[in-house]
Amino acid sequence: MTAAVEVEGLVKEFGDRRVVDGVDLTIPEGTVLGLLGPNGAGKTTTVRMLSTLIRPDGGRVRIGGYDLVKQATQVRRLIGLTGQYASVDEGISGRENLYMIARLLDFPRRRARERVDELLEQFDLVDAAARPAGKYSGGMRRRLDLAASMVGDPALLYLDEPTTGLDPRSRNNLWDAVRDLVEEGTTVLLTTQYMEEAEALADSIIVMDKGRVIASGTSGELRSRVGGQVLRIRTARREHLDELVRRLSGMRVRNFRVDQENRLVSVPIVNEAELTGMVQVLAASRLPIAGLDTHLPSLDEVFLTLTDQPRESDPDATVVLRRVF
Repeated sequence: MTAAVEVEGLVKEFGDRRVVDGVDLTIPEGTVLGLLGPNGAGKTTTVRMLSTLIRPDGGRVRIGGYDLVKQATQVRRLIGLTGQYASVDEGISGRENLYMIARLLDFPRRRARERVDELLEQFDLVDAAARPAGKYSGGMRRRLDLAASMVGDPALLYLDEPTTGLDPRSRNNLWDAVRDLVEEGTTVLLTTQYMEEAEALADSIIVMDKGRVIASGTSGELRSRVGGQVLRIRTARREHLDELVRRLSGMRVRNFRVDQENRLVSVPIVNEAELTGMVQVLAASRLPIAGLDTHLPSLDEVFLTLTDQPRESDPDATVVLRRVF
């Protein structure tokens, strides 16, 4: 696949502090890359560099085939940006917000009105179009913010923690809007602190900490970093637990863990054949089983395993621009 973004050795320093330290990443066209990390990991600073808001101190970046530094004007024509917080003008209507952006992008008046109508429909804001943006709910304001970043129909969209502060329904609605954009061919770089969000949207994931990439891959590949599938068996009574442990030992099952208090045995499973065999053995044993399930490490567990505790935010982390002019 053709790469929409190619980054090699990206560096940014603020004084004697290196905030981004040699980041490499590639985003194929029409895909979503999730950029994860705790506060202060360097995510927002990376986005600000890739959107030409600040100049890198080192490294090489090509966006849509253009050099980020030498051909910044061409890069800006390709990108849209939605920052961490909604940045709409609360004193004017949703329609007027979008029309203002369109005119700033040099859309002729007629085409600007047409584009506004398209976006209001696309982001389910038609009924609220004439209402002042200050009276929108949090989810509606984020959708309006996302619509504003799409006025110029960018090939590449940066979403910097787009669901911060949203309730679950508003978050899911925003996810649906992002999926629709990707289906239409938009490439997305998504920064987030939420593994659930990355799993819902991202084709691949990069985890940053202290300005560096510390892990990358699909959600499944990242899970494998902290362990594979586990079969959890809960017995009906304590004496049944002792018998289960005796049988597993006789089968030469290794590395299983026993939780006496909860009458639970956890058995690492390497593949589906092993899982099937284990279930068959349990059925043949006729031991009373109160519960049986498989468990994969959650992406939150992966995140906490791979990163340190949250630290201070990136310098100037709040990005209020929706579109880079």
